[in-house]
Formats: sequence, structure tokens, C-alpha cells
Amino acid sequence: MVEFGLLGDVEVRVGGHVVDVGHARQRCVLAALLVDANRLVPVDVLVDRVWGDRVPHRARNAVAGYVSRLRQVVPDVPITGRQGGYVLAVDPMSVDLHRFDALVARARARPGQAVVLLTEALGLWRGEPFSTLDTPWLAIVRQGLQSRRTAALLDRNDLVLDQGGHTELLAELEATAAAFPLDERLAGQLMLALYRCGRQADALLRYEQIRMRLAEELGADPGPALRLLHKQMLTADEALAVSSPAARPVPRQLPAPPRWFAGRGRELAALDAIMNGQHQIVVSGTAGVGKTALAVHWAHRVAERFPDGQLYVNLRGFDPSGAVTAPGEAVRAFLDALGVDPQRIPASLDAQAALFRSTVAGKRVLVVLDNARDADQVRPLLPGSPGCVVLVTSRNRLAGLVATHGAHPLALDLLSTVEARALLADRLGEDRLRAEPEAADEIITRCSGLPIALTVVAARVACTSFPLRAIAAELRGGLDPFDGGDSATDVRAVFSWSYHALEPAAARLFRLLGLHPGPDVSAAAAASLFGAPVRPVLAELTRAHLLTEHQPGRYVLHDLLRAYAAEQARIHDSDAERRAATTRLHDHYVHTAHTATRLLSPAREVITPPSPQPGVRPERLGDFDQALAWFTAEHHVLLAAVDHAAATGLDPHAGHLAWALAEFLERRGHWLDLGAVGHVALAAALRLADPLAQSHAHRFLARASTQLDRLDDAHLHHRRSLDVAGDPIGQARSHRELAYVCERQGHLGQALDHSRQAMELYEAAGHRRGQAGALNAVGWYQALLGDLEQALTSCQAALALLEELDDPDGEASTWDSLGYIHHHRGDHPEAIACYRRSLDVFRSLGDRYWTADVLVHLGDSHLAAGDPGSARAVWQEALGILEDLGHPHAGAVRARISSR
Repeated sequence: MVEFGLLGDVEVRVGGHVVDVGHARQRCVLAALLVDANRLVPVDVLVDRVWGDRVPHRARNAVAGYVSRLRQVVPDVPITGRQGGYVLAVDPMSVDLHRFDALVARARARPGQAVVLLTEALGLWRGEPFSTLDTPWLAIVRQGLQSRRTAALLDRNDLVLDQGGHTELLAELEATAAAFPLDERLAGQLMLALYRCGRQADALLRYEQIRMRLAEELGADPGPALRLLHKQMLTADEALAVSSPAARPVPRQLPAPPRWFAGRGRELAALDAIMNGQHQIVVSGTAGVGKTALAVHWAHRVAERFPDGQLYVNLRGFDPSGAVTAPGEAVRAFLDALGVDPQRIPASLDAQAALFRSTVAGKRVLVVLDNARDADQVRPLLPGSPGCVVLVTSRNRLAGLVATHGAHPLALDLLSTVEARALLADRLGEDRLRAEPEAADEIITRCSGLPIALTVVAARVACTSFPLRAIAAELRGGLDPFDGGDSATDVRAVFSWSYHALEPAAARLFRLLGLHPGPDVSAAAAASLFGAPVRPVLAELTRAHLLTEHQPGRYVLHDLLRAYAAEQARIHDSDAERRAATTRLHDHYVHTAHTATRLLSPAREVITPPSPQPGVRPERLGDFDQALAWFTAEHHVLLAAVDHAAATGLDPHAGHLAWALAEFLERRGHWLDLGAVGHVALAAALRLADPLAQSHAHRFLARASTQLDRLDDAHLHHRRSLDVAGDPIGQARSHRELAYVCERQGHLGQALDHSRQAMELYEAAGHRRGQAGALNAVGWYQALLGDLEQALTSCQAALALLEELDDPDGEASTWDSLGYIHHHRGDHPEAIACYRRSLDVFRSLGDRYWTADVLVHLGDSHLAAGDPGSARAVWQEALGILEDLGHPHAGAVRARISSR
């Protein structure tokens, strides 16, 4: 059994014994993954968490190394590389931090067991979280954890005091109060325990001590709750000796819970956990995402924990009528509900807000402020009592409330596929979905996980006898089918309330984002699309939840919002404006991709695209790692962009982008993607009647076919590339690649012939770099044919020429060939030396895929030299790299390791 500790020193226990997990940085990586256990943590986020502002050179490689070593330390806990990051898959209950949160959440839900559960949760703390580790991120997380611990401790104390446990609790309260001398809630608990123990004078003395300390250090008086407790003690109020409060009006204003509610388990658990340490929570999200449904459903779940009442008001922040509820109207309604004599209610808003805070002081009240427009509308409605919890919903993030009042933000996302299906099944019945599974899946997809869309469609299905496939067909026609018959259930109208509240620049960018092919967009690409800087505009769109920043600097809008944005673009922007924006976007991707592919492969032939349009801001990439990271982040966007360019008449862009993308797809082993890109590029090249572009596209298709073992197709495409290539260099490239196909087919003699023809063509054209690469290929095939001495001569000659040309990439490949030759000559020490030379160069270039490839070869030579331990070590390193890259060759290396 593996257990992880974060609430103290970062430690791992296997079978009850502590395991050494390495130095501070490595433990920091483990902590960063455990805090978000079972969730993807992008590499850039890990780098920020581990180093903060002091990021070293090649930090991403360092992270990969730490992860690789952690895998060896704790082999039973998989750390998987995926989508540019890592996921640590673990039982949350084996991590003390997550166990603490779960126990606290259970305590909130089970009042009868709360004391036992909270005591168990507090017992998990061994000291300061992540002690001995110190980064800016850890400091923030540590502070939040300590706040949650304090909240749990104080809640436990209240419960023990309510049960008459003041005598047993007194010593602990005195020690804790000494550590936190300005905590008024803690001071009140200590005063009450002293009072109930018959020490009234000591209780009053404690009040004077904290009153004086607050005045001296903060220039403030004790709050209403502590002043009230002091007054009750002075008057020997009988309420201090009994648990039941005096009769008073108890408002129960929550609307009826939603009839159909599905999913949101993660968000409900988060609300439970947040409430343990926060008094204000802001649930924000896009229009129609179900904020009110979640808030009301959760409020009913926890209502019994607020015996003094539940208050609710719809602030109508985005009402289509424009009739926003004024704060004064809302606070007056609250005072009426709390039974305040109308004659006591003052005229000014500030005075009313103060009376509201006084009325709920010392009480446990839940306040739900639904559909708020901004923080100013909310502030007068916030209680000051620590026993009260406020839940705010808004289409805006209300960052001002988070900053000034410490409110906890909870962004509500779209429903997952599973949750969306559950919602439909709740409404329509599982049998109906099971009868037409494909149509049900299409309906879920067309609704984009948006609850209001699912609700409208479900209502239409329920009110008709139409089959699901007919409803699914209707949804292919845009937003018209998503109209429930009134403004509250018309998806287009619901979106419009947020759209019309935007400033003009934000509205324009929102419309233009509807032209983007998706699935997401970076801030840099959005700037090119917009033709101007966009950071403040993006911030406005995210605050309004018309755009979601799902990763730092990357934004997404769901399909229905995208359809609405495109619809608005057709209405408000001319054809010329839309065409110019689309061209700028594709210029951005083409020019950034060309920079990136040149960094991945400096020796690759250069095909220069036309200059970008004014307003285009290609991204600046400085090295191999940045180029690979950019391609990884933009992978799916670039695939969509190739299709989009061809579909919108930008055939040159489609060809240039396919050329630039091919290098990355090959390095990552995305052969199906490479084939799809090749088909689009070939169709575009044929429309342009461009032989060079056709030759490139055929080569892309041939390479994909080769790796997919469609060797006849590969041979055909290479032959067509050779036929249309109008220059010797293009013909030479085709011969080089035909050689590889022949190798895969087992025709090594033909492979050698093609390599020699390539070498001759390069030599005739004066292309010395190509000539050297072809000469290395000649040596390689000579080695495969068993002519090792001639192979050695060829590769040594190639190496000399490459060193003269200062071509490190070619040198590394040739050292790899020489390693193979010496290995098969039986000279394993020399083979190992050659492979290490190759590794040194590939590592200096930052080329991780070819580093992994050579590591595999090096392991083979170690094994042949009788050193299986070194072989396994380098294979393990290769496997870590390939898993991080998501490359399909990882399986073969894993099998190699398992077989030894």
C-alpha cells in the first residue's frame, strides 16, 4: 500500500515505510502532481510551480527527468505523460490532503458524526504543509490549506462546545488562542469555555485582552458577535447555558430545487469543501450552463446546516428587460424576511446594509445571490458573521469580490458527455436513449454539454412522437431548433444578453472567434485574427464567460457559442472584413509553423511563404523545445486550420501549413494525421496546378503509408512525387524516401540503388548537404546488406563532409549509423562510443525523439556487451521520453524492457 503525505514533510510510505523520493525539486514535482492528483498538470504549470520566476534553462527537460526518477521510486503509482503534461493516477484517499478534504466534507454532510470526522481530519496534520519546500506556488497553497485547517478546527470546537465538552476542550483552546491571538471566533470559543467552567472573570479578562490588542495592532474594535457574547456574559444571559435559541423568524426563501438535475458531482463536492473555509463563493459560467440550478440544488442539500434561515434573491443582472435588482431593494427584502420592524429600517443603503449585518451577526444563515451583474451589486448584501455563507452566481467572474472580500471562485464548465446523457435519461428515460444510441449521441454532441440546450431539446422530444434521429437532424441546422418558446429558454436570446453587454472591441473579437476553426485559440493567434493586441479584450470575454481560458493563454468557446459568434459575424461584419481576418489567422499559423519546423530540423529545405498581412503577429520561438511545445499545444488546431484553409479558398496557406506541420507529425508518430494533411495538401496543390506542392504532398502521403505498412501505396506516392518533381533536388529527395520504402519491403538492394541515385543527383546539383546525407544512407544500406567494411568507409566519408558543412543533425545521424556498423562488427565498446557521440549531439539540439531512438540502439549494444543493467537503464530513459512525447514506439520499448 502506498500513502502520500503533504500535510507536513512531503513523504511517501510504501507498506508503512518511508521511501526516499529525492531532493527538494523532485519532491516539489511530486507535490505539484499530488495536489492535482488524477488531473492533467501541463508541463508549463509544473515548471511554474517548481521554480516560480527563477526558471532555469531547459526546465522542461529537468521536469521530465524528475518524473522519470519518480516513476522508478514509486513504480506502483503511474505518472502518465499526456497532452503536454502529466497525470499522477492515485486513490485520493491515499493522499492526506485529499483525505482531509473528504473527511471535512463528510462531516458537513453528517452532523451526527461531525465531531469524530473533523477530529480524524485534523489528526492527519503532521506540521506545516510541504515543510522544507519553498516556492511561490507552494506558499499560496500552504496558506489556503492552513485556512482550511483553521476553519475545520473552529467548526469542531463549536460542535464540541454545543455538546457540553467545554471542560475537555479548554486546554486546547488556550494553546490555540495563544498561537492566534487576533482570531475573534477562537477568542469567543475560549471565553465561552471559561464561562461554562465557572471562570466568568477569566472569560471577561480574555475579552479585554483581545479588545486592547485589536485596538493597538489593527485600530479596530471587536466584531458584533464577540461584543454580543461579552454583553451576554455581563448580564448572565441564560442563552449561554442552553443550546436552543430563542424563537425568531426563520426565512426559507430558496426556490424549489430543479426537477431534473444530473451530474455536477465534482462541483457539488467542491462547494462542500470550499464552504468549510470560505464565507463567500462565486459560481460563474457562460449563459445557460446551469449556475442557478447548481446553486439551488446545493443550497437545498446543505439547508439544514443553516438553522437560522436561507435567504434568496434574483439580482437579474442579465435580464432581457434590463430591470436589474437594486441592492437597496434586495437588502430591504432580506430585512423584511428576518422579521425586522419596518420602523427600524433606515433610509440609506449603507445603513440598511449595516442593519442587515447586525441582524444576522452570530447566526448561521445561507444567502444565495443569483444572477449578479457585478461586485458592486453584491457588496451591500454580504453578512459580516463568520457563521453565514454567501453563494453568488454570475456570468461574470466578479474578480473584484474575489480580490477585496476573499470570495472563492468556482467556474462552472459544460456538462461532460456522461453528465449530459444522464440529464437526457432523467427527462426521457434510459430506454428511449438505448433504442437510438447513435441519434442520442449526436443530440448530446450538438448540444455541446450546455444544460439549457439539452433541456430545450429534451422538452421537444418529450412533447412529440418524433424519433430521436429526426430531432438530431433538426439540430444540424444551426441555433433555430434551440428555442424553447420564451426568452428564458431560447439559446440565441440567452447568449444575446451577454453579447449585448460587451464593449465594441470585445464584441468584434467575439464575432471573429466564430470564424476560427477550433478547437481552441491562443492569445497570440487571437491577436492576429483581430489585427491588434487583445489581452484586455480577452479578459473582458472571459469575465463575461463568453470565452473560457481552459489553459494559461489558451481559450475555447463551445460549439453553440461558436455558431452564435459566426452568426453575429455574418450580420455585423462585411465579407471583406471576414476574409481579411481569416487570412490574417492563417498567415499567423503558417509563419509561426515555418519558424517552428526550421527549429526542429535546421537542415530541412526551406520553402518560404509570402509575407504576412498587416496586423499579423507570428509567435517568436527561440529553440527546439519552444518549437516542439508550440506544435504540441497547437497540434489539433493546425490540423483543423489545414482543412479550414482549403475549405475557404486559401489553398497556398493549406500547402505551406501542411509542409511545416509534417515534420512535427512524423516526430510524434501521428501517421494518420500526416495522411489526412497530405490528402488536403494534394487537393490544394492540384487546384493550384503547382508541381512542387504536389511533390511535397505525395511525399507526405508516402511517409504516412510507409509507417502504416501500406507499402504499395507508399511506393506509388513516391513514384508520383518523383514524376512531378521538376528539379534534381526534389528528385533526389524522392529517391531517398523510396529507399526507405524498399528497406521496409525487404528490398535492400533496391534501397541501396535509390540512395546512390539520390547521391548522384545531389552531387550534380551541387547540394553538398544532401550529398552527405545520401552518402550516409548508402553506408547504412551497405551495412544492412552485410558489407560492413564498405559501409564504414561510406559513413566515415559522410561524417567528414558533414563536419566540414557544420551540420550537427546530419552528424548525429551518421554517428548512429557508425554505431550500428561497429555493433555488427562485434566491436561493442566502439559502437557504444559512437552512439554516445550521436546522443551528445541530439541532446545538444534538444531533439528528444531521436535521442530516444539512439538510446534504444545504445541499450542493444550494452546488452550485447554483457551489461544488461546499463541496457535496461537507457531503455527506461528512452521509454520515459517516448511516453512524454505520446509516441507509438513507446510500446515496443516497453516490451523490450519487459522481456529482459
